[in-house]
Amino acid sequence: MWRVADVVSTQTETATARTLGLRIHGLMSSVAGQHVDIRLTAADGYTAVRSYSIGRSGSGDMIEVTVDELPDGEVSPYLVENVQVGDQLEVRGPVGGWFVWREENPRPVQLIAGGSGVVPLMAMIRAHEESASTSAFHLLYSVRSPETMIYRDELAERAASSSKLAVEYVYTRAVPEGWDRSPKRLDETTLLEHILPASDAPDVFVCGQTIFVETVADWLVAAGYETSTIRTERYGGTGGTS
Repeated sequence: MWRVADVVSTQTETATARTLGLRIHGLMSSVAGQHVDIRLTAADGYTAVRSYSIGRSGSGDMIEVTVDELPDGEVSPYLVENVQVGDQLEVRGPVGGWFVWREENPRPVQLIAGGSGVVPLMAMIRAHEESASTSAFHLLYSVRSPETMIYRDELAERAASSSKLAVEYVYTRAVPEGWDRSPKRLDETTLLEHILPASDAPDVFVCGQTIFVETVADWLVAAGYETSTIRTERYGGTGGTS
């Protein structure tokens, strides 16, 4: 069912990424890890629909989606560059019941993000921090450079102040000043050095480009992580859905 969503806030995250706060008419709640479909309709009746992960979920009719622009995209350039507070969008969802984290889950959680794949994982971090859950939460974030990191300041603040969250970074193109490692792509050795061990039996959530997700999942299985505990979500572009 398509609903009307009012754009109530905007926040620039990076040079190409933007967060939209949406009030969705008739929405009662959403779960961390879900996504919504957004439909744009041109004057000639042409429509384009794209899916975007929810970056902030919860009870009530408010959600946030963070969109990373693809230069040749049909939807993301408009959402990043043109949408303003007071505009309305057509939204369907939230959708998804498998790639989600719920407060009643007592297991430790390992989050692994590639690029804008951090968005649904951030929804899980926020939900976990705001819950009574004491389970361990770890994030490994593979990103090109500090400038392309979505939620950079919030992640740093949460990691510094929270007793429930640990955050590790892998920079693939450029590193922050004073960083003790050279930039390089995430490899199997680095992955296993910076995540919860298989012996902890964590639930693992992996999100990013298709090749990133498939490669990481293969490394996890080879390292002894149970396939039933590995949940994946992927996108095909270089920076998110278009």
